[in-house]
This record gives sequence, C-alpha cells and structure tokens, in this order.
Amino acid sequence: MERIRREWPGSVELEVVLDGGSETVRALAYPALVGRPEPGDAVLLNTTALALGLGTGGYALVVAVPDRLPPDPSGPGHLVKARYTPLQATVLGVDEQDSPHHETLRDADSLEGMPVIVADLHSALPPILAGLLAARPGTRVVYVMLDGGALPAWFSMAVGRLRAAGALAATVTVGQAFGGDVEAVTVHTGLLAARLVLEAEVAVLAQGPGNLGTGTRWGFSGVSAGEAINAAAVLSGRPVASLRVSEGDARERHVGVSHHSLTAYGRVALARAQVVVPELPGEFGERVRGQAETLAERHELVHVPVDGLADELRAAERDWGVRLSTMGRGLEEDPAYFLAAAAAGRHAASLL
Repeated sequence: MERIRREWPGSVELEVVLDGGSETVRALAYPALVGRPEPGDAVLLNTTALALGLGTGGYALVVAVPDRLPPDPSGPGHLVKARYTPLQATVLGVDEQDSPHHETLRDADSLEGMPVIVADLHSALPPILAGLLAARPGTRVVYVMLDGGALPAWFSMAVGRLRAAGALAATVTVGQAFGGDVEAVTVHTGLLAARLVLEAEVAVLAQGPGNLGTGTRWGFSGVSAGEAINAAAVLSGRPVASLRVSEGDARERHVGVSHHSLTAYGRVALARAQVVVPELPGEFGERVRGQAETLAERHELVHVPVDGLADELRAAERDWGVRLSTMGRGLEEDPAYFLAAAAAGRHAASLL
C-alpha cells in the first residue's frame, strides 16, 4: 500500500501497487473488519469489481491486512451479519436479548403513523432529504438500509456526509447489511427501531449502493421496495412510494417510470401506499403521469408540484457536500430522477 487517499466514517480509501509494480489501483478498507492499513503494509485484495468494470463498486476491496489484524470482537452482541462468509461480522442487534432496547421492541408492533418513504435506489436518499427538509426544516429522519446492494453502510460516502451536515439523524442496517448506528434483524424491527429507539419522525427506506438488475421483470434487487411497502403498512406506518423516473437513461425500460417501480409497487406491494407522481412539464411529464396511472387501482396517486425543487436540490448538493448522482448522471443530465425523489420528500413533510 502506497498511501491513504481519503477517509469517511467506517471506510479508508487507499492507493495500492499490485504485485509486480506495474499497476496502481484504488482500494477500500473497512477497518472494523480488516484492521487499519498504513503506508507500507501488504494487503490482500479482492479485485472482482475492477475486473467486471462495475461503476458503483469500482474499487479493489481489502480482504485482510496480514501484518495488522483488527482486535477480536469483544461484544456485547451475538448477531452475525454477512453470515458464513470469511468477513462475517458480529454486532449488537437492537432487537436481541443483550440490547438495552430489547424490552422496548419485544412486543412493539406499531410505527404510530410514521411516514415511511420507500425508494428503489440508494441515490434517491439525498434528493428525498432535500425535498423533505426544504419543506420542513429540522425533521428527524432515519435511513433504514436494506441489504439488496452494498452490505456495509460504510461504503456510502453520502451517508457519512449527510450525517455530518445534520440532514440525516441515523442509519439502521437490516438483514445482512451492517455498519449502521443501529443493527436489526429484519426490515420490521429496523423500522420499529427507527421510530421507537431513534425517535424518527420520518424513515427513508432503500437498499445500499449497488443496485443489481438482470434486464428481467423480477430479477432486480429493488423488488425489495414493494416488500418494504408491505412492512411499513403492517406496522401501521404511512407508506410513501418514491417513483424511479428517468429521462436520461439509455435503456427504454427505465425511461419515464422505470419498470422497477411499476413491478415493485404494482405487483409486489400488496398493501396500499401513497405513490408520489411528480408534476413534470411537457410530453415527458404526460408520459410519467400515464405510466403512474397503471398503479391507481392498487394505490393512491398523489400529484406533487416540483416548483422550486431544482433550486433546493442544488442548494443541498452545495451545502451538504453530497454530489447528486444516479448511474453516473447528475442533476443536469437527468433532472427528472432527482425531482421525482425530492417530490416524495416534499409530500412526506406534508403528512407531519
């Protein structure tokens, strides 16, 4: 390892020279799992993401620092995540018996009407917060991170910056995801912990970075958005569905309202939600409204103006130090994506 490039909570980005000295790569280490690398250390890397040319995961990942091992876990907690992999992590689950919050959550089954904004992609989190906090500054928002993308919450630089800026109160990692302020076994206890332990006024629920899709109707990790609607509803929350909308995606299945949203909300979600339809201008806006209408039989469509949201998004990007980006496209390249997410945040603020 040559040098440390930068750091954010839970992660260290490195510059590493591969064996033979012919190539230098960016690598990412999670010190809680592998120890903290220092210049001059030999590191064992997994280069799969580089070999596949993945955009979100374009790092070599540090598997081990053989000469600088992390301390053995000392507890408390016996919840194992990333189970039966070489890097499985033992954490204290907010819902397990050793947790000080076990009594609070043991028989809990209500979110007390808390709005739960559900989105397909991790990149929706910053614009949702921008729309929500512009409409209702100071709202206490907790992010519930699903395990459909990255498992370590530390991978998300955006989450660290949103926390530092005060836009996000905390993160709950559920299922196999880990590294949040609070760990939970399921989406259900994750939502209950957000409300009853972390005192959230609003929860935003989405997978971590690194959406996986196969170009098939059902084979995409964002199908979990529909299941999240069901979880929020069964716990007496108020599910708010954020549509994945794009006018910049080259793939026809994602132009307008993505087939991911139409499948997750139209087929997987069995409970009723409020689906936020952004009032976008022109023919493209008509297309989005027409596609969203196919969800009207199952859900309540809520049409939300987007006036002023572009300015709020630019201000959030500047003030929070978080670049708005989805699939490599920014606000100027694909404004509809970010406006749709911000509209969901704006609507959720009106429910409080």
